[in-house]
Amino acid sequence: MEDYFNRADADEIETIESVEKDHGRLEQRTYSVSHHVNWLTGPRRHPGEPRLPGLACLIKTTTRSERQGKVSEQTRYFVSSAPLSAERAATAIREHWGIESLHWILDVIFKEDQSRLRRGYGAQNMALLRQLAINLVRNARGKKSIKTARKAAGWDPNVLEAMLQADNR
Repeated sequence: MEDYFNRADADEIETIESVEKDHGRLEQRTYSVSHHVNWLTGPRRHPGEPRLPGLACLIKTTTRSERQGKVSEQTRYFVSSAPLSAERAATAIREHWGIESLHWILDVIFKEDQSRLRRGYGAQNMALLRQLAINLVRNARGKKSIKTARKAAGWDPNVLEAMLQADNR
């Protein structure tokens, strides 16, 4: 894929860029999408050939991050079965990391992986309660981390009460 994006004609690739300044760093992201995928599949099969049924597009993202004078650059490649535009691919990739962040909170802070509930309504109910708790803590934590705010609510009933009564706009 790297070779393809380096050699592809400009009319085969749709590209957009975004620049964000947040958390003390400047990030420039470039998203390139190509719908020319027929070269990846052919009528003949050979050992080790990638099998990508339903492949619709190839995506390349390059992230250049600058923080305190240090610059880093990372390139990632994706395949998609949906015929995404560059803008939609950018949104999908960014939303994916938001979901990963939620899973990290559930695993690390709420220790969901250590739960013995695996099947049935008990597991579903606890998952719902954990997500409810995450939303309550996020809305009322102020500048504290989710972990710190959750601990404070567990230690002090007044903090818990304030968290439950917080104006959730």
